[in-house]
Amino acid sequence: MYLRLVFCLLLLTGLPVQGRMLSGHTETPLLYMQTREPAAIWSRVGDKVIPVGTLAGGQLIAVVPTVADYYEFTFGFGNGFIDKAHLKPVLATRRVEDSLGDLHNPPTNQNLLTFQDVTIYSGPANDSDPLGTLAANLRYPIIGKLKDRLNQTWYQIRIGGRLGWVSSLDAELDNGIAILTYHHILRDEENTRFRHTSTTTSVVAFSNQMTWLREQGYSTLTMYQLEGYLRNRLNVPAKSVVVTFDDGLKSVSRYGCPILRENGIHATAFIVSSRIKRHPQQWNPVSLQFMSLGELAECRDVLDLQSHTHFLHRVNADHRPVLLSRSYHNILFDFERSRRALEQFTPRVWYLSYPFGGYNANAVHAASAAGFHMAVTTVRGKVKPGDNLLLLKRLYILRTDSLDVMARLISNRS
Repeated sequence: MYLRLVFCLLLLTGLPVQGRMLSGHTETPLLYMQTREPAAIWSRVGDKVIPVGTLAGGQLIAVVPTVADYYEFTFGFGNGFIDKAHLKPVLATRRVEDSLGDLHNPPTNQNLLTFQDVTIYSGPANDSDPLGTLAANLRYPIIGKLKDRLNQTWYQIRIGGRLGWVSSLDAELDNGIAILTYHHILRDEENTRFRHTSTTTSVVAFSNQMTWLREQGYSTLTMYQLEGYLRNRLNVPAKSVVVTFDDGLKSVSRYGCPILRENGIHATAFIVSSRIKRHPQQWNPVSLQFMSLGELAECRDVLDLQSHTHFLHRVNADHRPVLLSRSYHNILFDFERSRRALEQFTPRVWYLSYPFGGYNANAVHAASAAGFHMAVTTVRGKVKPGDNLLLLKRLYILRTDSLDVMARLISNRS
């Protein structure tokens, strides 16, 4: 029922209402409104519009007028929505007192995470008036931090043009999102060749891990959504993770895609485009087989196809990635060819996985020149705003790792 509108920045200054630019196109007048009563607020988080908290009665916010039965206001890196019936107008001549700091301060590269409903206070103190609440499972941008006289840390945020404070006892600092890496999936009884390779996992282990993500309430982000998070352009849940596959092996379509589908999980497959088969190969678990055109098409409901290069997924006689010995122009040509080959599956081939995790200055510069927005490595770690988007870290969950190990690796406290 909610429209997907352009993001805008609403600032509550206490000055008479004036027209503001909405995404640089038309003058959009802002209204000062006051909540008549405690009111639920909604926003787009990831790919869903969900309840994201409440505003207490008597609170002033700046809203964008709409023809619908709700108003818009700033919420994090997007828009919030509130039913018009909960609001009443405030005279434009009324000045709003705000002693909490400069309202023009931009967000930092840090977010807070909520794992329960938390109170937003009007000041950095538990005895200050509550402005409202933030719902559980949110990432929300921080404007600033301070410590009170008891050495307790408070996070400053902006919502609907208002500045508010959240206690560090109620929320955690965002330590980043895990990008999980998989390659090959086999049943234990047919895995006679790859049992001891770290890049092969069992069907049972992969199924258990994806079921655990679903049962624990994790949202699996696309690379496009991850980019929105890393560029501070998109609200995403606190419990978020990215699932990726490298190479484009046939075992992913045979075993991985049905498991993803059963659990409602979306993943990204980085494809070696020169190895896409015209016709499906007969299944042979003792060899590395690659997906066909038809198999890739059948998995598009759960797999977003991105680049793992065209011809550069090879090693030389010294078992080093050949990419590291190629010229800038050779790498650029390969990257561009890979993008063209994969555009039959997706119009947004914007993401790259370096072969074997190998990269150098030529590869990074070529990735940018070829039009890739982000690239992933095999360097171990999580990703968060401020990271180099062409050198993103990832995590491996091995077939021998227990679910407790997985939970610890992807948790915010790791």
